[in-house]
Amino acid sequence: MSERVIATYAIETSLPLERAAEILAGEQSTGTFVRVARETDDVRARFAAQVESLTEVARGDAAPLPGTVGDPAERRRAVLRLSFPLDNFGPSIPNMQAAVAGNLFEIKELAAVKLLDLDLPAAFGERYGGPRFGVSGTRELTGRPTGALIGTIVKPSIGLSPEELATVVDELVTAGVDFIKDDELQGNGPHSPLADRVAAVMPVLHRHADRTGRMPMYAFNITDDIDLLEANHDLVVAAGGTCVMACINMVGLAGLAHLARRATVPIHGHRAMFGAISRSDQLGFAFRAWQKLARLSGADHLHTNGIANKFYESDDQVLAAIADVRSPIVGIGETLPVLSSGQWAGLAHATRAAVGTDDLLVLAGGGIHGHPDGSAGGVASMRDAWDSAERGETVAQAMATSPALRRAVELFGAPRG
Repeated sequence: MSERVIATYAIETSLPLERAAEILAGEQSTGTFVRVARETDDVRARFAAQVESLTEVARGDAAPLPGTVGDPAERRRAVLRLSFPLDNFGPSIPNMQAAVAGNLFEIKELAAVKLLDLDLPAAFGERYGGPRFGVSGTRELTGRPTGALIGTIVKPSIGLSPEELATVVDELVTAGVDFIKDDELQGNGPHSPLADRVAAVMPVLHRHADRTGRMPMYAFNITDDIDLLEANHDLVVAAGGTCVMACINMVGLAGLAHLARRATVPIHGHRAMFGAISRSDQLGFAFRAWQKLARLSGADHLHTNGIANKFYESDDQVLAAIADVRSPIVGIGETLPVLSSGQWAGLAHATRAAVGTDDLLVLAGGGIHGHPDGSAGGVASMRDAWDSAERGETVAQAMATSPALRRAVELFGAPRG
């Protein structure tokens, strides 16, 4: 099986499960709707996808996908594992995706189909290489060898002039933040072009580094057409920047891989638009499958959301996503999980207890900028809470010694224990 890709799906169908699995396997490898002359037994033996397992599970209550054929009353659900010969597409992520996640979403015999997981041969790791910096490289560049990395997103997410942005950054780095990022909405628009933001922010970071010996990392959003990614990256690096950000679903996995082959600083991988391909249980990609491709393609940091977030994912789903990003795959290096969405200091102890690691980048937007004592208070509350959690203390112990955390609780409510 080392030369085969194994794809795991959740499917629903009104056909016999075995027949639906056969249709899917054929459509995504050698088959069409009817056996043709040159689809010989030899061709099928070498190139056809094979059903490795088919396990019936409880069916969901959602309506079947549009255009589904068959009697809804006879619908059944199963977990299907198919294996595809590497010879069909080689260690190419775009071409592999065409096989494991191409036309299958349109097959009318399937009332639901979602790619849950991918097991990939080592050839993918050899070709793509994965993150070049990851956890250790990010720690080295930020000068934070231990403990959770505390970061934030520039707020307002859009609308600040480059000069106003520089003022915000100065406040944050003075407060001791490790990491700052552009919002995914702030790209290269005429109001605040990338070049102007770089020119405004980098002198602030350099002055801070001259004073303290440590320069926080700023992830400039360089998302753009693929032919502009390299120039945008070079603009940041030429000014002394230490991180670039790309919205993975906007530039595509091939665009991310293109950037990674040329990048000399970490790539902060944002998953904006991921809900469009994952939120439904009936269609798309599960995070476990998608994150493997993003990491292979070169994401040094990858968003997972955080517990008690403002989006649709449950705490269990978030914790599974963090564990997935930390799980080894095909010999590539570690990607740093990025916790975001509704994060604040009162979630530190619960998060640390659940994930069991400090190798995290924790981003708090409103949790820092909205603190009653301003950004400085927000950064202090985050740092105090995470340091306490890492020492194994209780929330009560942390609050007893941290005025900044107590002030955060006054505004945001009771912390998670």
